[in-house]
Amino acid sequence: MPQLLLNSFIAGSIYALIAIGFTVIYRTVKFFHFAHGVVYAAGAYFGYTLIISAGLNPIFSFFLASVLAGVIGVGIDRLVYYPLRRQKASNLVFLIASFGVFIFIQNLLQLIYSAQILTLRTGPVREGHHVLGAVITDTQILILAVSIILFAALWLFIRRAKLGKAMRAVSDDPIGASVVGINPEKTIFLSFFIGSVLAGAAGILISLETNIEPTMGMNAILKGIIASIIGGIGSIPGALFGGLFLGLAENLGIWKIQAGWKDCIAFVILIIFLLLRPGGILGVKTKKEQL
Repeated sequence: MPQLLLNSFIAGSIYALIAIGFTVIYRTVKFFHFAHGVVYAAGAYFGYTLIISAGLNPIFSFFLASVLAGVIGVGIDRLVYYPLRRQKASNLVFLIASFGVFIFIQNLLQLIYSAQILTLRTGPVREGHHVLGAVITDTQILILAVSIILFAALWLFIRRAKLGKAMRAVSDDPIGASVVGINPEKTIFLSFFIGSVLAGAAGILISLETNIEPTMGMNAILKGIIASIIGGIGSIPGALFGGLFLGLAENLGIWKIQAGWKDCIAFVILIIFLLLRPGGILGVKTKKEQL
């Protein structure tokens, strides 16, 4: 049980990073940015290029690759979503466009890096540390530590920084925010950058444990969306706890059944939450539900 709980927390921290990045973007644009998953994959490939191919310092490479993932996210918004916003396109059009971007960048990654499986893992395999009956490796400690730092930094930014408050204002009422002098487009720009940086960071962190491949973004975005919905779509704390809950449910589930059913567990959990508690585990409700 201690090992299952530890594995749940590690997996959940990655899900939470993806879900929070997705939620930061969703709060401002109010549509499902499905291409968020391919930004996650791009972050992993950027990390591989800088650390393995270029041989740069791993810490510097982590920050640079995350920033490059943020640039990719901003580029998607400026080149694809911004023209659609000017034309006041429907959410269905945005969703279809997001699917198109996802497929395009995924195939572009495959064209550049080929379909072969890559990895960031280097050096000899070392025995993990024994803590309270569980075994945790140095890599897993790094994943947990960086995830917690990113969670705390984002929370402080959203709550304390002027730009963070502007993001909250645009999320709550875009028209009211523009009336008091907040530029919604600048806020959307910032949201895409921050959300994509988190996705890129998650892609790099998970690559320390698993392999890198062009299709890795599909499973990631599905888990991120499920975690966001479980926690109450649009809620950043909900996305955090939704990701941790999803990691716990999956690892406890494969304790009793085969590991091949792991992804099915996530969808079963989603269906149960949609049927029983549409507001999410934190009771977060939309404005229409509140009215």
